[in-house]
Amino acid sequence: MTKHIRIIISLCLFGSLETSIAEQIKNVLLIVSDDLKASSLGCYGNKICKTPNLDRLAANGMVFERAYCQGTWCAPSRLSFMHSRYQRGDGENMGSYFRSQGMHSARVGKIYHMRVPGDIIAGTDGQDIPSTWDEKFNTKGQEAHTPGNYACLNQNIFTDKPENRESTGMAHRMFVSVDYNGDGSDQPDWKAAEKTVELLKKHKDKPFFIATGFVRPHYPSVAPSKYFDKYPFQKMPLPRVPENDLDDIPRAGQAKMTSQKSGIAKWPDNQRRMWAAYYATVTYMDEQLGKLLDELERLELTNSTAIVFLSDHGYHLGEHNFWQKSNLHEEVTRVPVIISAPGLKPGRTQSLAELVDIYPTLCSLLRVPIPKSVLGKSLLPTLKEPHVSPRSDALSLNRGSHSL
Repeated sequence: MTKHIRIIISLCLFGSLETSIAEQIKNVLLIVSDDLKASSLGCYGNKICKTPNLDRLAANGMVFERAYCQGTWCAPSRLSFMHSRYQRGDGENMGSYFRSQGMHSARVGKIYHMRVPGDIIAGTDGQDIPSTWDEKFNTKGQEAHTPGNYACLNQNIFTDKPENRESTGMAHRMFVSVDYNGDGSDQPDWKAAEKTVELLKKHKDKPFFIATGFVRPHYPSVAPSKYFDKYPFQKMPLPRVPENDLDDIPRAGQAKMTSQKSGIAKWPDNQRRMWAAYYATVTYMDEQLGKLLDELERLELTNSTAIVFLSDHGYHLGEHNFWQKSNLHEEVTRVPVIISAPGLKPGRTQSLAELVDIYPTLCSLLRVPIPKSVLGKSLLPTLKEPHVSPRSDALSLNRGSHSL
């Protein structure tokens, strides 16, 4: 009898806690980074890269240490998590659905796939679905054509001249960096932060769903010199690659871009420069994210806003002699996911999560029905009890292969 009473009390407390949390949450700020590997963040254990604002968000939220993307390329991953589907973008997406629930729906920057740098240079929509949003804003930038110190590291080219810069050609564009004298206000991520702050001010008195997409650290690695100065390339450690590392990996499981194929194998110092440039742009992106957190606090919106941070997938910087993405190793499939919401205790969890779970989780937090087309699972049980997992596996897909 006593045991049954305890169970009933526990369920009542759990239910009342869920109600009290959801009643506080009226808004959502979804922040998406591009090509960001979880292991590059301080809150995921990195001792070199400086990410004070993401670390601040992590200290006030739930850090998912075993979250995985469903697509290892930008386009399929973003389509997948926006619709909570594994392969096709069927059903109503997050922005459209929350709009139908009375929330103001806005997009800033890259949420659906945009060609970086192509659509960023042109300021075009990419694969965005305009009907999703009440308003949208594209973040334009010069990318590799930004005046400054240009490097194409797999070709060992260094110049400050604007002519003949590799911008959109594969595979050289993956290895481009530009550092320059400036405050960064000309860059797409600065513009994304600026516009998001404007939207927060404008819509602070009514429910909103704002999705902000930063393009860094996606190549080209462009940022003011002061961010590069934080990471002297000579001090960048390179990943250890065991001999015969790939002997037991089928071709379908290997990355298309390798150190040897790209040419960067010839220049170890340029590999270090790649790490330094990647970290520089991560820190720059982190600083822009900090502006959003500051504005939420200034407007006293932290008590009514759920914040979700994620990346579309991870990235290779020479691990296994791989570069870029496009394969199913942990460096690519594992992604940072941080969820902060009023009424939820901060913490860390080893429970598995997929990016398709974000959509139904937000539905749970907002106390709206989960659409039937949604295939993900709500992570609300994990947000309340970190040891509780709604799933026993996580699936990642690539062209012609998958990992579980």
